[in-house]
Amino acid sequence: MYSGQYNGKEYHASDLQAVFRRSYAAGVEKIIITAGSLSEARAALELARTDERLFCTVGVHPTRCTEFESYSQGPEAYLEALQHLAIEGSAEGKVVAIGECGLDYDRLQFCDKATQLKYFRAQFQLAGLTKLPMFLHLRAAAEDFLEVLQEQHSSMPAGVVHSFDGSAAELQSLLSFPSVYIGVNGCSLKTEENLAVAASIPDDRLMLETDCPWCEIRPSHASRAHVKTALPAKDKKKHDDECLVKGRNEPCNLVQVLEAVSGLRGVDAAKLSEIVWRTTCSVFFPSNTH
Repeated sequence: MYSGQYNGKEYHASDLQAVFRRSYAAGVEKIIITAGSLSEARAALELARTDERLFCTVGVHPTRCTEFESYSQGPEAYLEALQHLAIEGSAEGKVVAIGECGLDYDRLQFCDKATQLKYFRAQFQLAGLTKLPMFLHLRAAAEDFLEVLQEQHSSMPAGVVHSFDGSAAELQSLLSFPSVYIGVNGCSLKTEENLAVAASIPDDRLMLETDCPWCEIRPSHASRAHVKTALPAKDKKKHDDECLVKGRNEPCNLVQVLEAVSGLRGVDAAKLSEIVWRTTCSVFFPSNTH
């Protein structure tokens, strides 16, 4: 979407640099570009190399796991290519996690359960070899996800289950693993039930994210009442580099997630942001001095 294309149709020129400018102006100091396939990981690393504030992940999204088996040189070669890329990028300080990987049973039309499970397990090998934390995806698959985590968690230095929208019981099961953290964004904050779950995440296990260009906090979301900051936005057909695009999320909107989560917890936003910053750095940027 930051290329100006939406569902295959071009509406405007790339505005990625304007998106970055807004992010930094809003106080975002580091951006992790998440990859969902080998080709995306290569592109993400190239982009991350262009700015000291940009970082990336290397891994395969559950809905893309058929790529392992369709790879011309076979699944093992695909996994090996991911490994080489992760090692190379990690040595540069640019690749900070393995992922986005996990299970997504909401979209089995893209990849069946058996294939997702096989290559979710395989990506723990990458975490073990590289000693990188994992950026994890979970949708409608808690039972199998927890089973794999129980089997494989010793290979994982740490991991964040991002965009979490599960139940209170699922949250407690995930928190039983000391090295697992919970990522919250607009998709985590849609309903009153979501808010109750988000409010119960311990401060030191919480991470905040946008998952842009997706998962914005919409006017219909229960969390919207806590949001105070809103930047001007225009329809993509009337694109303006000085404005957000309606319906497209950006890193600068991280402040909205902070406002929503601190508001529903009844805590000071600045204090919560400091705690979350330290937690995030401890997992993804352990050498960070801030």
